[in-house]
Amino acid sequence: MKANELQINTFLQAPNVQFIIPVYQRNYDWTNTECKELLNDIISVESEDRGTHFIGSIVFVCDGTYSTSEVKELVIIDGQQRLTTINILYVALYRFAKENNRSQEADRLYNMFLTNQYVQKESSKLKLKQTDTNSLAFKFIMLGTENENGSFSNVTENYNYFRSVINEDNFELILKGLNRLIFVEISLERDKDDPQRIFESLNSTGLDLSQSDLIRNFILMDLPPKDQNRIFETIWSPIEENAKDLVKQNSLVSDYIRDYLTLRNKKIPNKNKVYTEFKSLYASKKDEAYHQELENIKSLSAHYKKFVNPSSVADSSIKKELEYINRLEINVVYPFLLQVFEDAENGLLEKTELLKILRLIQSYTWRRFIVGLPTSALNKIFMTLYAEIDTEDYYNSLALALVKKKGSAKFPTNEDLKTALKDKDLYNTQSKNRNYLFEMLENYNNREYVNTNNENITIEHIFPRNPNEDWNTNLTTQDYFLFKEKHLNTIGNLTLSGNNGALSNKSFLAKKEMNVDGNEQGYQYSRLWLNTYLKSLDNWNVEKYEERLNIICDRFLKIWEYPDVIISEIDDSEEQNIFDAEIPTHKKLEYFIFENTKIEEDIFSQMYVTVIKKLYEKNSQLLVSNQDIFKITRNSSDFRSPQEVMSGWYIESNMDSNNKFSSLKRLLTLFEMEDDLYLKYASNECDVVPNRFNVRKKYWKQLLPLIEHTSLFNNVSPSKDHWLGTGAGISGLSYTLVITSKYVRVELGILSSSKEKNKLYFKKLFNQKELIESSFGDKLEWEELPDNKMSRVKYEFSGVNLFDENDWGKMNDFLIINLPKFEKAFQPQIKNLR
Repeated sequence: MKANELQINTFLQAPNVQFIIPVYQRNYDWTNTECKELLNDIISVESEDRGTHFIGSIVFVCDGTYSTSEVKELVIIDGQQRLTTINILYVALYRFAKENNRSQEADRLYNMFLTNQYVQKESSKLKLKQTDTNSLAFKFIMLGTENENGSFSNVTENYNYFRSVINEDNFELILKGLNRLIFVEISLERDKDDPQRIFESLNSTGLDLSQSDLIRNFILMDLPPKDQNRIFETIWSPIEENAKDLVKQNSLVSDYIRDYLTLRNKKIPNKNKVYTEFKSLYASKKDEAYHQELENIKSLSAHYKKFVNPSSVADSSIKKELEYINRLEINVVYPFLLQVFEDAENGLLEKTELLKILRLIQSYTWRRFIVGLPTSALNKIFMTLYAEIDTEDYYNSLALALVKKKGSAKFPTNEDLKTALKDKDLYNTQSKNRNYLFEMLENYNNREYVNTNNENITIEHIFPRNPNEDWNTNLTTQDYFLFKEKHLNTIGNLTLSGNNGALSNKSFLAKKEMNVDGNEQGYQYSRLWLNTYLKSLDNWNVEKYEERLNIICDRFLKIWEYPDVIISEIDDSEEQNIFDAEIPTHKKLEYFIFENTKIEEDIFSQMYVTVIKKLYEKNSQLLVSNQDIFKITRNSSDFRSPQEVMSGWYIESNMDSNNKFSSLKRLLTLFEMEDDLYLKYASNECDVVPNRFNVRKKYWKQLLPLIEHTSLFNNVSPSKDHWLGTGAGISGLSYTLVITSKYVRVELGILSSSKEKNKLYFKKLFNQKELIESSFGDKLEWEELPDNKMSRVKYEFSGVNLFDENDWGKMNDFLIINLPKFEKAFQPQIKNLR
């Protein structure tokens, strides 16, 4: 690496040099605001005679990544915003000179700063070579044909700004000011310097890089040019297109990667740490696993597009449910739904089941809103929820997992809902929630959809907010008081009307029968379901209110259903907040979640120490200054069994789990973090009715040591799933063992991010069907699955039951004998796919 302080003009006018903006750089984002600031600096440094003005650094790789024989090419890895802007300013100066009879200045600017005068190759003429849509805009402004450019570009906008400011009075001043600009030139050599690390360490001026900018640079920066363009076009560009709000035209790549990492790591990254979390996953970018990861990120981004842009979904029924989820802003469910939609695309669940899942999520979150449970619990719930899915019984396993939630994570029951609806103020709530409620209530089982968002349909209080004297006369004192103070804004007293202004604060009978000028304003003329019951009434009192409330409650419970599942497994170890959990006597942990991070840990004392360390890091002063709540000192002799927590601070480790449990609750209350620690106790393996997850893990645990004559599963751990997979040596292909209550199977799964690639791989292998089956020694089942993204080839043995241990011997024999044969038959052909 070489670093020099240099005048920007000296840098720009070097002969036969081309500045390359590579594909991984973010788009040119500077606006008139940044351009105005730069121009002011240029003018003031000259007019105030301040010597020089420092504009930061420009970092480039100088080994000619895009080299030709004619020019020396400098690949810009930092400073492109300033470099591009200064080039645009020089174009504006050149055009001003050309249009104002300053031909000598125009030629000098054109030949010294904007073009390589004597280079023959046309693509090497311009000193600034961009690789995005701005390259076309830059050529337009050079030629003076910017009005022909139909696309928006900051290049054009900023050129127009500079051109509007430059005049006879400041032309020379700007040129002289440019001569005073200095920067630090940092020249790197590929294979010797680490461009990514240097890029991260720079504190450059200009617009801050987003998390997605940093990730893009990390993925692409140090690749050879050929691979760089290929990865950009086939991986990164599709991700950027998918993770975009099509209405606002906002990039959501950083949000998407955050959700992807949440799904992958069972940990929700801080919004400002997404890049750091992403980078930490990969020790080497040359591993096959890294490229498979990129394929997977691209694959799941297609589902993310559906979540943030439901209008892009072709299927109308799925689109409708996603629109509801999008409108309610249940974004915390996205990490979970990414894998659910991927499973649907791979044929693991049918469309009908997917729709049930989307409605179940709405029921769960909407019931919680009505009851008033904290939304802060949802991100932790959905972060780990997929781990509880049984793909053999997809919907029911999800419903069971949600129904078994306790405390602040609970799925409110029908009784919870009925109680809450009596008192819930549903008028003074966010409009998105209010609109969703009335739209769903009105249109349940309605063949003719009613657009309740029509501006002519508004919410009407049956007992008015400002009742006239008739209400005092028609109601008892007690009923009047109850309506005024308790029932006014609850669902039983609310309806929809196209004549809210006309009905106003009139008596109930007047509201019901109103027909001024034959316009049928009254309830009795309404075609809305919410007014059906009102048509049958002659007065409105608390008794009628309660009858209508019951009718609406019954409809509510049909729309937002409580799952019809039976908790048959003996398992009291559901994930729950520490304040809701039983004391840990005779219990072991399976895992705990602290501050959105899932930590696999089975020893309670380790959780205790980990949480205290985190609290110390968060606010050491708060922790050590509350000795009456928690004892922590620098003097180890204060304790019988001292344990150092951090920086010479000790705590007592000789405490039973119950006391540690109580201490943690006191500390979390002190830190106001009562919702930040969740735990799950390990299931009792002696349960009379063991759950299916335990049975599967037990089966895999006894099988894996028995597998011989293949190393495929040497580094694979037992799982709770009904399948166990391992890579087949090429991205997107894997060998999988499957166990169920009906069969045992070995299969080759073809499930890269590209459906087209999967079908191509399948056809190439199918063309070798006779050779493969001859090598294997038996017929195989070949499933292209044309409607799904994945394809597979399988060999299956039926008539065995995983949940009958008497069948385990036969299942073991099948897998142990056939797995090596299966690998031997396929591996030569898989190598030919590369």
